[in-house]
Amino acid sequence: MKMIKIPQFSNNMCAVIICLLLFSSQMLFAQHINTDSLLVQAYNSLKQKDYTLALKRAHLGKKVSPEYLDFQVLIGRIHQLRNQPDSTRIYLNRVLDKNPAYEEAFLYLINLELETKNDKEAEKLINKAIEVHSDNKTFQLKKLQLYQLQEDVDGERKHLSELSALYPEDSEIQQRLFWLDSRFNSDRIGLQYSLTNFDRDVVGPWHLGALQYIGERKWGSVIGRVNYAHRRSNGTLLLDGIQFEGESYFYTGENSYANVSVGYSDDLVFPKWRLGASYFQTLPKGWEVDLGMRYTHVAEQDIPAGTLGVGKYFGSYWTHLRSYFQEQNENIYPAFTLTSRYYYNTRFDYVNVILGYGTSPDERVIQADLNQRVQLNSFRAGLGYYRQFGRHFITGVQAVYNRQEYMEDNWQNEFETFVMLQYRL
Repeated sequence: MKMIKIPQFSNNMCAVIICLLLFSSQMLFAQHINTDSLLVQAYNSLKQKDYTLALKRAHLGKKVSPEYLDFQVLIGRIHQLRNQPDSTRIYLNRVLDKNPAYEEAFLYLINLELETKNDKEAEKLINKAIEVHSDNKTFQLKKLQLYQLQEDVDGERKHLSELSALYPEDSEIQQRLFWLDSRFNSDRIGLQYSLTNFDRDVVGPWHLGALQYIGERKWGSVIGRVNYAHRRSNGTLLLDGIQFEGESYFYTGENSYANVSVGYSDDLVFPKWRLGASYFQTLPKGWEVDLGMRYTHVAEQDIPAGTLGVGKYFGSYWTHLRSYFQEQNENIYPAFTLTSRYYYNTRFDYVNVILGYGTSPDERVIQADLNQRVQLNSFRAGLGYYRQFGRHFITGVQAVYNRQEYMEDNWQNEFETFVMLQYRL
């Protein structure tokens, strides 16, 4: 029998062959792994909060395909969820070094720095993300979050004004901008005048004028007002007098505020006492709700009322519906006022529309007649235009038509014209 000779290999040759076999097996193994499928599996494990399995699959994907950056982003995200900020920064920064435009890596890293209140690094990342992705609204909103973290009201307000021009239909931006606008120190003095005419010869006209001061501060605002009413009938003076009013809005939280008001007069042309209070809560997506009470003491009668309102921003539009439930002689009488405004520049520039049913205690012209009108029907509609001129002057004009029942089944038409001028100090 002939013997078969087996070739002899040196140690170096054996090492080379083993390396080639290992490399070939790894290549064959990699070919059998679908990296996209592996990434999906890893994210599924993450959604199920199985961080250990998710991390194992992500590292496997990184090993198989080192240039597939999604796996490194996922590794960073897992470390972030595990409250391991240092490891998170390492992986996400590696991704941004290789791809400076990677949106998801920016977002996770920015969120990390905001959560850890590392505002300097967060600002650096946000500015870089906005530079690379100028059209990405998410990064613009992260800048707002940074200003809030820094309690930089001036910076947030300025950035909101820029975003308002870029995204005029975003109700939350508009709502936040109006919220901040009212928190800047400013003082205004103003004059108001309304003329009410009637289609009955024996009634009117009624004149109502007011001198007011408005002081706005970061904590809220205070309003002082002196009103003068002059009512005529059959061409002669019927009633006149003065009323003193005080009012304040103050912030009770990051997304809430309250209002209190008081009015007093010793003249019959006004209620003797008028008290009010409301609580306002802003909600996501531009919504706002309010709950309050009113009390009017007029002609020796006490008329309490509860109020409930809901408002909504639709981009540059604001709509608010308030309902009043007034008690007189153990009966409840409802009234409703729908107000809609379109803002075309600042919070002082708008067109408003008013629709209403019933008589509410917030209608200044008829406060002294609330005891007579609360039980009667009333339908009104109004249109107003308000505008700021320059830095100092704010003007407004408004017309309201009211179809009023003055006795049961007897009606009159009322036409109110209102003008206003304020000066910002």
